[in-house]
Amino acid sequence: MAENNLLNKLEGLVSRFEEIGTLITDPEVIGDMKRYIKLNKEYKDLERIVIARDKYKNALNSIDEAKLILENENDAELREMAKEEFDKYTEQVPHLEEEIKLLLIPADPQDGKNAIVEIRGGTGGDEAAIFAGDLYRMYIKYCEAKGWKVEVTDFNEGTSGGYKEIVFTVLGEGVYGILKYESGVHRVQRVPQTETQGRVHTSAATVAVLPEADEFDIELKESDIRVDIFCASGHGGQSVNTTYSAIRLVHIPTGITVQCQDEKSQIKNKAKAMVELRSRIYNMEYQKYLDEISSKRKTMVSTGDRSAKIRTYNYPQGRVTDHRINLTLYNLSSIMDGEIQSIIDQLIVAENAERLKESEL
Repeated sequence: MAENNLLNKLEGLVSRFEEIGTLITDPEVIGDMKRYIKLNKEYKDLERIVIARDKYKNALNSIDEAKLILENENDAELREMAKEEFDKYTEQVPHLEEEIKLLLIPADPQDGKNAIVEIRGGTGGDEAAIFAGDLYRMYIKYCEAKGWKVEVTDFNEGTSGGYKEIVFTVLGEGVYGILKYESGVHRVQRVPQTETQGRVHTSAATVAVLPEADEFDIELKESDIRVDIFCASGHGGQSVNTTYSAIRLVHIPTGITVQCQDEKSQIKNKAKAMVELRSRIYNMEYQKYLDEISSKRKTMVSTGDRSAKIRTYNYPQGRVTDHRINLTLYNLSSIMDGEIQSIIDQLIVAENAERLKESEL
């Protein structure tokens, strides 16, 4: 196999992968939970690179072997088999190289985390709240299809249905890395249920997706948190609405406030609220990272700019347009039923193309 710069770049990472494989079995490392979790994550990230590298190396070796047969063998059947192998692996190599290059570019460090999603009705009054409810249903359907678990932490119902705001946590593998593309302003164009003249109105709802911070990401002092206890409101049954189970947490140094009223248990509500509070404080630092990305990437994909209009849902035309990548689809009803994977896939492709341009690989 000839000198290959990409393989040379991977050798150091293979050594590091083997080193971490030894470290994570060391009792001293296992006893240091923060370090152990960090090393485990690095091991999983490097494992993907090592697997891709092995496939790539195998493809290059197969091409070299096929070349030798074609150069030195007279047997027609062997030559035909070698030609098939040569063509097969020659076609694979560029795809494997692109996969490796993408894996070598540092990913968003938060991609593997769970996500906290907040949907707020924007301009449009009752119709905006109804649309926020439609978006919530869309995400619930999508999460169900992915096998992810959803836990609502707080909500404020609209007077005509839907939600003025709803906050929920999505738990699963790599959730934030997928749902982060949904952050921004979602606009709807349709005849509202409250409209008597049959006119098309434009309303909006804002979606914010945050990575869920764990206890190792940020430490909170109890002395910095004010705890308010009150009766829950909205649906949930008599016991939820008449017992003091809802929790509001105020982080005094930053003024960040969160509340949880979904559970009947005050302890469970406080635990959920603490996770959200930790995540919102952590997100203040993470936002600086997102702002840095947004200055480099024209597509505005996953930049966290929640004031940016990212998508329009046009009911009269059955059309959905994602403005970041100029993608228009005419399957509105299936998208509102949670079939948003095709949009997310194309956003990922667009972002990966920009990440490759940024890198010098």
